[in-house]
Amino acid sequence: MAEIYYDKDINLDILKSKKIAIIGYGSQGHAHSQNLRDSGLEVIVAEAEGSEAWEKAKQKGFDVFPADQAAKMADIIFLLVPDQLQSIIYEKYIEPNLKKGAVLGFAHGFNIHFNQIIPKKDIDVIMVAPKGPGHIVRRMYDSGSGVPAIIAVYQDFSGKARDWSLAYAKAIGAGRVGIITTTFKEETETDLFGEQAVLCGGTTELIRAGFDTLVEAGYQPEIAYFEVLSELKLIVDLIYEGGISWMRYSISDTAEYGDLVIGKKIITDETRKAMKGILRDIQDGTFARDWILENKAGRPVYNAIKKKEENHLIEKVGKEMRKMMTWISREDS
Repeated sequence: MAEIYYDKDINLDILKSKKIAIIGYGSQGHAHSQNLRDSGLEVIVAEAEGSEAWEKAKQKGFDVFPADQAAKMADIIFLLVPDQLQSIIYEKYIEPNLKKGAVLGFAHGFNIHFNQIIPKKDIDVIMVAPKGPGHIVRRMYDSGSGVPAIIAVYQDFSGKARDWSLAYAKAIGAGRVGIITTTFKEETETDLFGEQAVLCGGTTELIRAGFDTLVEAGYQPEIAYFEVLSELKLIVDLIYEGGISWMRYSISDTAEYGDLVIGKKIITDETRKAMKGILRDIQDGTFARDWILENKAGRPVYNAIKKKEENHLIEKVGKEMRKMMTWISREDS
């Protein structure tokens, strides 16, 4: 079973004399920065000078610097820019300016696990990964709660790496609800698999397949949208609140029968074999290699597929249907 830590188990004082630099004021960066500061810690932000994110951080009252300056000034540096930019920023701006004994932190293990960043030997390397998007991390902290986080240690030069990671996780609110220990390998491989096979890739393709099946059979696209996409939130919320059993308890007997009997005709043995293949590609580095090369080539495949799928009928219908749903709101920061 996993080790789980809470606020009562963690000493935040070890961070009180440290200056923390958040590299990237994006989805996670804006939440980490504000939560850390509200926990009484000294925080600076690194961003591209003059960018929209630079201005947002300034408006929130942070001292903002280019990444190289922030790295020189800080004791703890958290690299919270997108995966495909991390190795570039690290090699050009962070590594030359790291102090001996500094702490380098991540919220995802991709670049460390797949050797895109080879850290200096005289620093600690840790991970603190909240299990939720940045705006939820911030909102829950503000409400007096938090979002669970997982922590890992890759390199423990000081002998205090786990203490740093626990204290940081506590400072962003995770200790209020639970902090779980893992490894860079486990976090990276399970995170990528979850995104590809279930949460993003699996779910979006299942939705489109259901929508296409109904529309091609002559049903109205608007009705298909509600049945295979809009109502998905109701089911996911029930699963989120109480697991699969609670969802099944909450739906009609007819729906539950369809779940129990028909679901396995959709997710077949072939689907499970495909999932194992996806996991192998993640474990052996095939996916990482392909994604790294795709970025180096200017993303031709990524851009072509993205453009095609943005023009799918479900997107056009959905845009109109959501105008009817006045309760929906989206937070950009």
